[in-house]
Amino acid sequence: MATTVSENQRHRKKENFLRQFRDEQSKEFKQLTAIQFMEIWSHYDTDGNGFIEGHELDNLLRELAASVNLSDTGPEVISDSVLRELKECFLEAYDENADGRIEIGELAEILPTEENFLLLFRKDNPLDSSVDFMKVWKQFDTDCSGYIEADELKQFIKTLLNRRQGNKITEEKLIEYTDTILHIFDANGDGKLQFSEMTKLLPVKENFLLRPIFKGCSLLTSQDLDKVFQLYDKDGNNIIEEEELDGFVKDLMDLVRKDYDNDDLQQFKRSLLNGCDINRDKKLSKPELKMVLLALSQSPDA
Repeated sequence: MATTVSENQRHRKKENFLRQFRDEQSKEFKQLTAIQFMEIWSHYDTDGNGFIEGHELDNLLRELAASVNLSDTGPEVISDSVLRELKECFLEAYDENADGRIEIGELAEILPTEENFLLLFRKDNPLDSSVDFMKVWKQFDTDCSGYIEADELKQFIKTLLNRRQGNKITEEKLIEYTDTILHIFDANGDGKLQFSEMTKLLPVKENFLLRPIFKGCSLLTSQDLDKVFQLYDKDGNNIIEEEELDGFVKDLMDLVRKDYDNDDLQQFKRSLLNGCDINRDKKLSKPELKMVLLALSQSPDA
C-alpha cells in the first residue's frame, strides 16, 4: 500500500511541469536558461499562437500555485473561485497591455531567466500588424528563398545582440541561440523556418480582419472602408502594395490555414490579384479592396 502511495506521489510530481524548476530549499524559481524558459513557454502555449490565454492561462496559474508545494503533500487542486481571484491579481500585476492574456515578455517578468535573447527579437521588432511582420521577414530572408535558413537566422541574432551589447556575443552562443530557436519553432525539422513557423517566433499582435468591422463586410460604409484601408496603407499613398499587400494577404491566409509557406502566400496573392486587380498593376486601390472584402463576406466561413 505504501508503495502505491509513493508511486502516486511521484506521478503527481511529474504532472506539475513547473515544480522541476523550483529550488527544493527556498521554493523559489531557479535561474532559467533560454532553453528552459522556452520549454516552459511552449508547454503552456499549446496552440503556438504566441500568447498564453484562456484554458492555457488557467493551466499555468493552477500549476504555478501548486508548484510551490515541493513535498507532494497538501492540496493539488485549485478551486474555480480561487483561480478567478488568482487570475485577476495575476493579470493586474503582469498583463501590461491589459488584453487578458500573457505574452512572452510578460512571462519573462515572472520567471527569472539568465538569457533573454528571444525576448530581444520581440522587443526590438514590435509587430502590431502583418505589414510589420512582412518588413521583418524581408530583413531575415536575405537571399529571397522563401525560408529563413540557419545562417540567416544566426546573422540576424548577431546583429540584434551586437546592437544591444556591443561585440560581446561569442560564436558558441550564437550557435546555441540559433539551435534553440530552430529546435523550438522548426516544426517539420528541415533546419530552416518556413512562413508559418516564423509567425510563431514573431507573432503579430492583431489580425485586422478579425475586427468586428469586417463581420458585415457587405454593410461597409465609405467611412468604414477608409478606416480599413488605412490599416494596411501604412505609407498613406492611397495604394496597398509590397509589404502592405503581403500583410493583407497574410491576414487572409491566417483565416483559413495554420500551416503555410511563402510559396503558398505568393500563390494566394496571385489568385487574389487575378480576381480583384482590375488595372493589373499588382496593387490594391480602395475600390479593389472593397471587392475583396465583399467576396470575403460571401464566404461560408466568414
